[in-house]
Amino acid sequence: MDNQVKDITSRDVDFAKWYTDVVKKADLVDYTNVKGSMVIRPYGYAIWENMQSILDKEFKRLGHENVQMPMFIPESLLNVEKDHVEGFAPEVAWVTYGGKEKLDERMCVRPTSETLFCDHFKKIVKSYRDLPVLYNQWCTIVRWEKTTRPFLRSREILWQEGHTLHATSEEAMAETLRMLHVYEDFQRNYLAMPVIVGRKTEKEKFAGAEATYTIEAMMYDGVALQNGTSHYFGTGFAHAFGIEFLDKDNKLKTPFQTSWGCTTRMIGGLIMTHSDDRGLVLPPKIAPTKVIVIPIGKDIDEYIDKVLDVLNKNDITNKVDRSDKTPGFKFAEAEVKGYPVRIEVGARDIKNGHITLVRRDTREKITCEADSDIASTVSDLLDTIQKDMYQRALERREKLTFEAHNLDDVRKIMDTQPGFIKAMWCGDEACELKMKEIKGTKSRCILEDEKKIDDKCVVCGKDAKHLVVWGIQY
Repeated sequence: MDNQVKDITSRDVDFAKWYTDVVKKADLVDYTNVKGSMVIRPYGYAIWENMQSILDKEFKRLGHENVQMPMFIPESLLNVEKDHVEGFAPEVAWVTYGGKEKLDERMCVRPTSETLFCDHFKKIVKSYRDLPVLYNQWCTIVRWEKTTRPFLRSREILWQEGHTLHATSEEAMAETLRMLHVYEDFQRNYLAMPVIVGRKTEKEKFAGAEATYTIEAMMYDGVALQNGTSHYFGTGFAHAFGIEFLDKDNKLKTPFQTSWGCTTRMIGGLIMTHSDDRGLVLPPKIAPTKVIVIPIGKDIDEYIDKVLDVLNKNDITNKVDRSDKTPGFKFAEAEVKGYPVRIEVGARDIKNGHITLVRRDTREKITCEADSDIASTVSDLLDTIQKDMYQRALERREKLTFEAHNLDDVRKIMDTQPGFIKAMWCGDEACELKMKEIKGTKSRCILEDEKKIDDKCVVCGKDAKHLVVWGIQY
């Protein structure tokens, strides 16, 4: 029964090995002969499909349209925006041959699509009547990562990237923040992840952006995960590509641009935030299968079918394990897969007028009447699990969030238990780099609406400008 669980390393012993064990045992991915890339197996892809579906509906509700850009970018096009190409140069994969013919101009496999969108925008935007342009793309990108880990970092990445064009800076900034909060709401309300939202420093912002805003999540081990970003480009890209429109005053003007994106990295974040030593734990709102029904013994098919019928009529996704495995093995397998609710049905239970429901997150067993309103009971339980998972993650984040007033404070915290450190910063990049010397501690984001905790920079002691969240990252 416990072979599945025994194969999972304790997360408190070796968190990296635990993560890999859970990903593999839950059948989310498989490794391949393509170095740095993974097979996303059906169960893992079903989680991504749920994420896509929810976000895509919200994007469309807000007026965005899906498009598809080419996979390849000519080098001359990539080089149009200088800061942008410098930022991505170390991770770019290049194509130099087409068949047996050497290309006249090498092409990169897109690491992101800003240049392609700009090249297209230049052709389709001529007048203020053409604005705003609200586009989104679901695609894969390639970044030649040296160190890879399933979902968190791979050379081929599934993601979405929104690209929009606006007549005014105010409209573009409003779009930047609007989409940032779409990600924030999604991760809090669907992924049960209590994320922190803020602005990246100049050093950490996206290459070519005027401002980058980020969603930062804390994993169980106290390490930060950047789980989505939204960028305000101003007119930098548009100027570089010569995008202009004739405004209402009959003058040619340069439009303002945004970009925003998230990836399958969110699946990695889900795992590292909620799962445990018995396997995957999924928030009900994102779980492909919310209920696993496990028959125990014989002569209960009629009752099982009645349960499934009720769940289906109430749109509660489910599956039944009718295999000839032992009940103990089925229970362990259901826990590894992270189905939010397990319903155990045995002939003796039905005879005694009850069935058993088991919560995956707490493993608590709940007995209910066999002839009760099962759909209502399960729905209420799923809602409770969703809220409880968020609350537990929030409590752990708060437990691992510290204040620091000098570098000794930072060292003590990072030597004891990594987490989020709130500390003041003068705005000088030299101080940012000094912080990185302490176990790779980096600025995660600037908190723009929170009360300052000190007047002096945590590094140099000079007057502070910003309250910053610091931490080590995946």
